[in-house]
Amino acid sequence: MNRTHRNFAVATAASLVIALAGCAGNASEPEARTKTAPVATTVADTPSNATFAEWRAGFRTRAIAAGIGGDTFDRAFRGVSLNKKVIELDNRQPEFSRAIWDYLDSAVSKTRIATGQRHARNKATLLRGIEQRYGVDHAVVLAIWGLESGYGGNFGSIPVIESLATLAYDGRRKAFADEQLLAALRILQAGDISADRMVGSWAGAMGHTQFIPTSFLQHAVDHTGDGKRDIWAPDAADALASTANYLSSFGWKRGAPAVVEVTLPASFNFAEADQKIRKSSAYWQQKGVSAVRGGLPASDAISIIVPAGVRGPAFAVYPNFRVIKKYNNATSYALAVAHLAERIGGAQPFQGAWPRGDKMLSRTEKKELQTRLTDMGYDTQGADGIIGPNSRAAVRAFQQAQGMVPDGYVSAKLLDAVRKAGG
Repeated sequence: MNRTHRNFAVATAASLVIALAGCAGNASEPEARTKTAPVATTVADTPSNATFAEWRAGFRTRAIAAGIGGDTFDRAFRGVSLNKKVIELDNRQPEFSRAIWDYLDSAVSKTRIATGQRHARNKATLLRGIEQRYGVDHAVVLAIWGLESGYGGNFGSIPVIESLATLAYDGRRKAFADEQLLAALRILQAGDISADRMVGSWAGAMGHTQFIPTSFLQHAVDHTGDGKRDIWAPDAADALASTANYLSSFGWKRGAPAVVEVTLPASFNFAEADQKIRKSSAYWQQKGVSAVRGGLPASDAISIIVPAGVRGPAFAVYPNFRVIKKYNNATSYALAVAHLAERIGGAQPFQGAWPRGDKMLSRTEKKELQTRLTDMGYDTQGADGIIGPNSRAAVRAFQQAQGMVPDGYVSAKLLDAVRKAGG
């Protein structure tokens, strides 16, 4: 799916995800989006000296062997050429990322909330039917729609076959693009959409809620009953139902929370503020954790997160939060979807103050941080400028060794401390 959605390179082959990198219309995220997808079928490597026409001929042979009709292939590829803009976007590695508070300001803006509420009223019958059929709260479906394409305002205009063919020929993740291109051809062969209407982001994410082709094949539904799974249709009915079906398949619990803002006691052990640590509501309450509003909803699998460290807001995240992350693995995205859904439903803004004066690290600085930590014995498992679980674990270990609060928060102040400690 995707949205500015970020980085086509960070997709992994672990489990299906709709939202891919390079989305069309949502707010840019402060952290890399890890997309997951089925393991790709083995494909032939593109010869380094092959022309696009030669690659296309070889791919046609493989596609036909995989069950794609020759006529389907030829119609789909009519007029398709190498798209230099797609190559440029695929190779773009942004040096700077947004702070989570800036991302949330945009993702959960007053305009996005109001538009979501208007759609909730105007599409009440449709949304009620989808919620009842798939057991997924309609507000979270609206929130994903709002983030993915601005409620259909921009889901991309690049022909999907052209974007994926370009990436399969000359992209950084050729095997993944090759797999998605085969899936896109299967969609065309099934008759769900015509090639001229199959448009999306530069990375091949499609429709109102930015499905990648493999996710479309597994989770898209024909909610309108017209015989087509049309996630591009102006009424967005199939797209919204498909999104609900996707979330349902990963275990969404209707009526259960995804995120609850909490207050932490002064004695809280921030080493436990980790999404890998899942405890019961009773456990956290015993530790002094309390909801900012009301009580802490019961669950046996709650994690505490502090996205901006000890000086920022704290949240209890529930199983539904992890379901949202199946759509897009960025914590910032899941937090935005959960909060936008709440705001569409009339909830109040988060109460905790963000450390807005903090300086975020550039990609180069993050690589430096990872390199320095690894050299000091806190292995980040690579220096790619993406702060993931391995890097945060290394940061926590460093913080603990230095007598700092082990909140895993990465900022310019942390990098200064690492530089001083490393000499």
